[in-house]
This record gives sequence, C-alpha cells and structure tokens, in this order.
Amino acid sequence: MDWTQHIDGYCERLSPVYWAEPINALTNAAFLIAAFVMWRRVRGQGAPLAMALVVILAGIGVGSYLFHTHAQVWAALADVAPILLFILVYIFAVNRDVWGLRPIHAFGLTTLFFPYAALTLPVFQLVPGLGGSAAYAPVPLLILIYAGLLRHKQPQTARGLAIGAVILIASITFRAVDAPICMRLPMGTHFMWHILNAIMLGWMIEVYRRAIVANRFASASERSS
Repeated sequence: MDWTQHIDGYCERLSPVYWAEPINALTNAAFLIAAFVMWRRVRGQGAPLAMALVVILAGIGVGSYLFHTHAQVWAALADVAPILLFILVYIFAVNRDVWGLRPIHAFGLTTLFFPYAALTLPVFQLVPGLGGSAAYAPVPLLILIYAGLLRHKQPQTARGLAIGAVILIASITFRAVDAPICMRLPMGTHFMWHILNAIMLGWMIEVYRRAIVANRFASASERSS
C-alpha cells in the first residue's frame, strides 16, 4: 500500500496542495472547541471514560485536519481511527455505566458492533445518494436502537440519545450531498459534517455525563432511604 497516495474525495479539493481545502480543514476547530467545552464540564466528576471521550474528540479534530490538508492514505487512517475509537468507547461506557453491566459483559456487547456494522452496511449502501457516507449510517441507527431500549429505564438519557442521532443524520446528509451539489456550490457541504459532528459528539458526551450523575444520585437516594 502506498501510504502517500493522494486522495481527492471532496468538492472543495481541486489540487493536491496543502491548503486545497481551507474550509474543510479549518472547520475541524469545531471539534477542539467542543472538546474544550466538555473537558470543563466533565473534569473533577470522577468520570474517566467521559474524560477519555473528550480526549478522543480532540483527536478526531486533529485527525480530520491532517486528512483535509495532506489528503493522503496515512492521513485518511488518522481521520477514521479516532472516530471508530470514540464509537467503541462510547458503546462500552453506556453498556457499563448506563445499563449497569459488568465490564466483561459490557466489553463483549461492545464487540458486537463489528458484526452489526458488517450486516447493516450493505443495506445502507443500497440507499441512493448515500455513497461513501453509507459507512457511517449504521451509527445513528444503533443510537436510536439504544434510545428505544432505554426509553422506560432512563427516559431522559433515551431522549438525549435520540437527539444525538437526529443531529448525526443531518450531518451525514451534508456529507453525502457534498459531491452532487459541487457544481452549484464549489465550497461543498462537507464542512457542515465537521460542525454538526462536533456538536453531536459533544452532546453525546453530555448525555453520558448526565446519565452517570443521575445514576449516582439515584444510588445515593436508595442508600439513604
């Protein structure tokens, strides 16, 4: 594999130069802003996985910036790897701290994401217009599945997850239409994928933070009663 092979996948990029995608590159600052905001909200609350998610969120911004400036195979890996890591850590966190599963069971359930994605991805690839964005489509569906399963156990968390899924669907839509509307909008729409994803990922961390705070409060109330 040629790790330095050039990748031209977005409307804004017209050449292999470093600043060929200035808007796509600079809007990755949204991930860093979201990470900074959530760092201030989760620090000191005894939530190591929430802190880990914040760090990964910042890493998503850095990886995406590298990809939209260097636009090479190695940078593409730096772009997608933190996203996958965020998904896996978040699923584990929800399994352990929201569902209350033992760590080993939470981990085992988390690994099911891979066969789930393998089964659902071919279905989304059949959806007209999704194109390469089909790879991300299983994620909002999974979030909605979790929201549905949690609607009675933790309705506030379920509502928060559903909101996150809706934001992600909007984000994927902007990613998918980047190429089709390129002739009409030379800057493309991929930058909105960055902005909405940053909002969504920050929000998902907040949903998790609120859930563990609520669980701690409920546990303390039970012990004192």
